[in-house]
Amino acid sequence: MFSMKILISNDDGYLAPGIAALADALSSIAEITVVAPDSNRSGTSNALTLDRPLSVYRATNGFYFVNGTPSDCVHIALTAIMACKPDLIVSGINQGQNMGDDTLYSGTVAAATEGYLFGVPAIAFSQVDKGWECLDSAARIARELILRGFPSLDKPFLLNVNIPNLPYEKIKGMRTARLGKRHTSEPVIRAIDPHGREIYWIGPPGAVKDAGEGTDFHATSGDFVSITPLQVDLTNALQMKQLIADLA
Repeated sequence: MFSMKILISNDDGYLAPGIAALADALSSIAEITVVAPDSNRSGTSNALTLDRPLSVYRATNGFYFVNGTPSDCVHIALTAIMACKPDLIVSGINQGQNMGDDTLYSGTVAAATEGYLFGVPAIAFSQVDKGWECLDSAARIARELILRGFPSLDKPFLLNVNIPNLPYEKIKGMRTARLGKRHTSEPVIRAIDPHGREIYWIGPPGAVKDAGEGTDFHATSGDFVSITPLQVDLTNALQMKQLIADLA
């Protein structure tokens, strides 16, 4: 019987290779429960579904899947599926990076954040490039990081990890990093549907604006794993002081 219990989720859906690799890598060190969306829900951020009821299903491999967002999945897992709170929540392994401003939109990070809001330590794992290349390496790194336990961090903690798509032996190490920044996203893409109506596709993210030393972009470009501790408090402390002065 394992002493550690881990909840695994993602935003690519329960059939994604990334979540299967992560579950396989962690099954030898913990009792795992997998609750993930029924389909790809990338870019849903921290959305909870409030306009309709949600359904939970179970796949033949034991994974639970939900017709909702990543946050829905973790919320339901913690309040309805699991008999007791897990020791850790792990999200991923995502197909593609979640760095810089992208973390605000990421369903992968959102799943981890939902757990963090429930007081559970959480880690989001992503590969830098799409395509699942060297997924076995990323899963091995995720397992090693989880085994570290991070005893120096106050609990709960929320970590965002990005792993280069490289063989394990070519990863140069791990670096703590702050979030970098992107330029404003590209404009929407206009198109016409089969009925002659104008439609819009959200455009691609903007180019990287701040990838300087110390950022997650810089670390991964040098073949290092980037690890960024996140927080949920959006309060602008400087403007709080300025606002107090303006209201005096």
